[in-house]
Amino acid sequence: MSKNTEIKFVGQPIFSQLMKLIDKADFYKMVKEKNSDYYYKAFKSWTHLSTMLFGILSRCDSMGETCEGLRAMRGKLNHLGLDKAPAKSTAGDGLRNRSSSFFEILYYGLTKRHSCFCRTAELWD
Repeated sequence: MSKNTEIKFVGQPIFSQLMKLIDKADFYKMVKEKNSDYYYKAFKSWTHLSTMLFGILSRCDSMGETCEGLRAMRGKLNHLGLDKAPAKSTAGDGLRNRSSSFFEILYYGLTKRHSCFCRTAELWD
């Protein structure tokens, strides 16, 4: 039997597969356009997005719970493109102060890019 080399996501967590749907070149282009990393040295936009999505998908109720969950995954953060889990205060400041317009542009860019995979309301009627 030959090994199937077409499978790209073998051995990677589902969350990592979800993050790979985001084209990093487009992501960093948006970061530069919106200047969303200007005031943040330790909590860049990619870390912010990863932290938010982790909290949502893990059903965390607080920023502390989210950061503790990321800290518990210490060795697996490389799948998300993170070096280390953010501190609770750093993540809280980023969530409070970073403009949501960056994430709005990211959301609409992703829906446009992956619209062929999304079901429209017409299919449900």
